[in-house]
Amino acid sequence: MTIHNSHETLDLVKSALEDMKSQDLLELNVKDITIVTDYMVIVSGTSTQHLRSIVNHVHTQAKQKGVEVLGSEGVESAEWILLDLGDVIVHAMLPEIRERYELEKLWSVEAFSEAACA
Repeated sequence: MTIHNSHETLDLVKSALEDMKSQDLLELNVKDITIVTDYMVIVSGTSTQHLRSIVNHVHTQAKQKGVEVLGSEGVESAEWILLDLGDVIVHAMLPEIRERYELEKLWSVEAFSEAACA
């Protein structure tokens, strides 16, 4: 089966993340606030090795289903790894890094609504 749309890519990503026991999975629909991607998925891992394993599994599953992997960042330090699948961007982070940067707040629809009203 080849993946044809962002919903299928998102489902594949979430399934792969669940396979690897990622923690605190959060899916953000950002279609209406950016042209960069349709969805951002943020997850935590227990260690740098866990984060590398998570991202490697998502990468492998995506390639097997014909999803083009556009790039990745942060694999070396593995505190925050970004995997770009075009329609879906995965942020795999250590809990303390996730807490520091608060991507959930940065990319929330409420944050953009509040900024527009200011």
